[in-house]
Amino acid sequence: MAPRRHNTQVSIPQSFIQELLSRVDVVDIVGRYVQLRKGGANFMGLCPFHSEKSPSFTVSPSKQFYHCFGCGKNGNAIGFLMDHAGMGFVEAVQDLAGQVGLQVPQDDISPAERERQAAQKQKQATLTDVLEKAGDAYRKHLKASPQAIDYLKRRGVSGETAKRFGLGYAPAGWRSLASVFPQYDDPQLEESGLVIVGEGDDKRYDRFRDRLMFPIRNVKGECIGFGGRVFGDEKPKYLNSPETPVFHKGRELYGLFEARTALRDMGYALVTEGYMDVVALAQLGFANAVATLGTACTPDHIHKLFRFTEAVVFSFDGDAAGRRAARKALDAALPYASDTRSVKFLFLPAEHDPDSFIREYGSEAFARYVGDALPLSRFLIEAASEGCDLGQAEGRAHMASNARPLWTALPDGALKRQLLGEIAELVQLDARDLSDLWSQEAARSGPARGSMAGGAHHPGQASHAPAAPDWGQPAEYNAPSAWPEGGSQGGGAGGWRAGEPGRGGKKPWPRKPWDKNGRSDFNPPPMGPRVAPATRTDQAARLLMAHMEFMEELTHEDFEALARCAAGHGALFRWMEAQFQESGPRPFAVLREQLRGLPHEVLADKLMSGPHAHPEGELSELRRELRGVLNRIVIDHIKAQIDEAVRDMARDPSAAQRYRDLFARQQVLENQMRTSS
Repeated sequence: MAPRRHNTQVSIPQSFIQELLSRVDVVDIVGRYVQLRKGGANFMGLCPFHSEKSPSFTVSPSKQFYHCFGCGKNGNAIGFLMDHAGMGFVEAVQDLAGQVGLQVPQDDISPAERERQAAQKQKQATLTDVLEKAGDAYRKHLKASPQAIDYLKRRGVSGETAKRFGLGYAPAGWRSLASVFPQYDDPQLEESGLVIVGEGDDKRYDRFRDRLMFPIRNVKGECIGFGGRVFGDEKPKYLNSPETPVFHKGRELYGLFEARTALRDMGYALVTEGYMDVVALAQLGFANAVATLGTACTPDHIHKLFRFTEAVVFSFDGDAAGRRAARKALDAALPYASDTRSVKFLFLPAEHDPDSFIREYGSEAFARYVGDALPLSRFLIEAASEGCDLGQAEGRAHMASNARPLWTALPDGALKRQLLGEIAELVQLDARDLSDLWSQEAARSGPARGSMAGGAHHPGQASHAPAAPDWGQPAEYNAPSAWPEGGSQGGGAGGWRAGEPGRGGKKPWPRKPWDKNGRSDFNPPPMGPRVAPATRTDQAARLLMAHMEFMEELTHEDFEALARCAAGHGALFRWMEAQFQESGPRPFAVLREQLRGLPHEVLADKLMSGPHAHPEGELSELRRELRGVLNRIVIDHIKAQIDEAVRDMARDPSAAQRYRDLFARQQVLENQMRTSS
């Protein structure tokens, strides 16, 4: 997924998106990253999203669409840049617009702001050019440096690996870059971080001297900075570029550009502590390694990684410093630890880093070590119980206090609920009592830092949710007015209500969500009939507008089917996707404001008013409901493609195979639906 830039100022009209897609050629865009060959009416190649030996990845110039029959990835030119290059939606649109000479319209910003943004974009492009030129010079110096070559050989780095990562060497001289940039006093050299200017005398000299150079690239492959390593034990061992208009340490990961294919092939990202670890691991068969840039792991790092993979393993030294770094990574990862993602922590013996461990014990031993890494849930409990004597009431109370902000930061889901029970058992409290306690603490102190109870927290997103949902609290039932008389609908975390005391209501309906062993004994009152929405697309739209966080779980296949829905639904889904990619999940009240004056406003208002608006119930049930609806919509979409393939068979030899593949996919989905029903 794309990074959430919570900037409501950026609004790209759908008409411009359509115009842009009509001008770009998806074959050209994909062809920059994938070797394609003509195959009938389409182009074919090896899929960049999964490992395969025979091509199942097709690009259609007539439909301006790509599809892999092996892994199911599909989309248009914008989707490809987002999926393969890791760009955000706006970033991908801007990249494509620049290629065809279009200016992305932003009608809601002032001319001065637009001019400022254009100048900033030009400055960034210029700085990356300067950095690329310096990188070329460093690579040439490497070839002429026996010291640097000998160091790489001793570390087991081949010439091929050095070339892949663009490694170089910064000579020992104070002004070596003067031979590369004749105008050594150019302000851009200072602004790019290559040259340091003295405060008192304005003397200039190279920042990097006598160091092995590691170019740092963004997800588009542009050089945005450098890391320089000494050959001995001098301090600092690593020297990084300073913060610049193109380089922000808290957002970038070394090696991510080089690792993006391996992340998908191997199924996880391995986060290490040093540049050399990344290079050495790639040499030893772990090309999925990345590294933070001399700073603690941040939420931006986590979010960027989850755009490429659903599993992250942090590798740290087993010493005190490694544990501290791991704890910071835990804090950053918690808001993103959904039920479909995996976060683990690997602690190597104190005398080893990943490189030395593999060389001593072999790649297979390291792979087993990775497989046995500590899950996030275990590390959370370890962190919460650190320094707490669980044999004493005071120690257990201390652990409960430590655990609250950690548990609260987790998104709602099965993992969060299971951990509540585990923590409650360790502190010798009933899960309901612990939930009550945390709710009271939250009420006294306000929302805990990083709290996003009931949904994932994204960087920059304000949270006003209660720190601890009242999942264990007995309550009373009050039938929502949106439901037929005599019926009722679950209200999710707030529980069931049976009227209000003093207003003629019934006594509270007692319930308990689970016992100490995690078994559910919640027996709600019987529900009245729920009238089905008019259409599947209505139902999908309501669920997604009411719970926009569900869009995080949609596949490209889902998005493509929704985008091609008839009438105004398709346009509404495309608009929602763009909003989600740019700003993350937002409540419908915010979406409603963004819809004002748009063609989708009337349809959205119609769908989100009346007896079926704002679906209520347990999130897990709503997710299952959405999944069932989406599967049916996707099947309808596939059937339409099957009909099209049948029509094409007479003139397109590849249509028969396309028909077989589509029919097989339809069967898989229908079998899944029968199994889950």
